[in-house]
Amino acid sequence: MQIKILGWSGGIGGNLRTTSFLIDDDVLIDAGTGLGDLPLNQMTGIRHIFLTHSHMDHITGLPLLADSMFGVHQEPIVVHAQEKTIKALKAHIFNWVIWPDFSELPNKEKPCIRFEVMQPGEVLNIRNRDFEMIPVNHTVPGVGYCVADQRSTVAFSGDTTTNDSLWERLNEYDHLDILFVEAAFANHDREISRISKHYCPDLLGADLKKLKHRPQVWLTHFKPGEEDLIFEECQQAIEDLSIHSLSGGEVFKL
Repeated sequence: MQIKILGWSGGIGGNLRTTSFLIDDDVLIDAGTGLGDLPLNQMTGIRHIFLTHSHMDHITGLPLLADSMFGVHQEPIVVHAQEKTIKALKAHIFNWVIWPDFSELPNKEKPCIRFEVMQPGEVLNIRNRDFEMIPVNHTVPGVGYCVADQRSTVAFSGDTTTNDSLWERLNEYDHLDILFVEAAFANHDREISRISKHYCPDLLGADLKKLKHRPQVWLTHFKPGEEDLIFEECQQAIEDLSIHSLSGGEVFKL
């Protein structure tokens, strides 16, 4: 399994891109602005997209990808998400006002993209990789994902804050090699973290104590401009794990 970090930030500006992770050459976890940096010939390889939730920073690239790939494939790009996430996309993005509904173009029988409802706890196997949807705690219905093949297991938290569901499910896996987890705000913004249901370093440090595995931890979704402070506070709050900060473009080969 290979993972390339296309987008990792909580915002944009300069070289900052929002969340999008490329699994091998054919699957995306989220479709934030980082998707737009892929060359067009690599975009054509994307066949499945797993969405964590409906917020703009995680889905911005999806309607533009659908437009760029229109007419390229005989089979649609499949977008996997919770039912409420799909309904939000259909109501507010693919609604013929903000953007054409590419799940009906060129026609409903053979569309450019196809939405498929996925339930928390469900596992899909795509090219010998298992993708499991795991519920998390966010302001809109949100999930993380665990991706496993015969050798490696990797988890993506999505956007979340204090919860038990993610950690309890990850503990049921035999091992966990890498955890990509958000830390959106510094501790001085703890109240904003609470309202927006994101982690700050202290909250993340407390939750990581629930995890029995000792994976590499790669931090994502930092508030632009406070990356160094958030990472320093995470180092203080997380003493028994190997933690790292994403900066974009990293490639993990497992």
